[in-house]
Parts: sequence; C-alpha cells; structure tokens
Amino acid sequence: MSETLEVTILRPAQGCTADDFVKANADIDAYLRRQPGFLWRRISETGDGRVIDIVAYDSMPHARAGAAGITGEMADSPVHATIDHDSVDWQLTTALHQVG
Repeated sequence: MSETLEVTILRPAQGCTADDFVKANADIDAYLRRQPGFLWRRISETGDGRVIDIVAYDSMPHARAGAAGITGEMADSPVHATIDHDSVDWQLTTALHQVG
C-alpha cells in the first residue's frame, strides 16, 4: 500500500514555541482521527526551530479531503494562532518507499 503524506514545514508564530504548536493541536488530532484514510501523524522540530508536521493517509483523495478540513471545518482551531503563516511550506506527496 502506498501512503500519501501531507508534509508541512513552518515556524511558530512570534512568541510561540514548537511545544505551543503541539499543545494547540489537540482538536486537530481529534479531527484527523475521524478522517477516512487517516493512518498516522508525526510532529518534530528542527535544530533551527522549524516544525515539521507529517500526516499520512491511505490515498491522495483522502489526504486532500483531510487537509481541506484543517482550513475549513477546523478554521477556528487555536493551532492557527501558533503558526507564522508566511513561513508555511505545505505539500501532498506519495511515498516512494516504505520499510515496515
């Protein structure tokens, strides 16, 4: 099975940390768990303070639908205030290789 990955790289908003971003994601995590095709999510922090947020789905259509809800259905989530929106690099991609 090929996974579709939603990969977002961002900087926390001024005055916020990566930990603030993670804590503000509680409602987003609950939203993701309800989404068809959702497989897993990982959030990490780079040495220079950027956040890498990866969400895996079982297909591109499920990934597109899930991602659309983050700015649609979940537009009022507190997580949006923890993001420097000018720094966001977001993309959907299909995994080429997997070791499990």
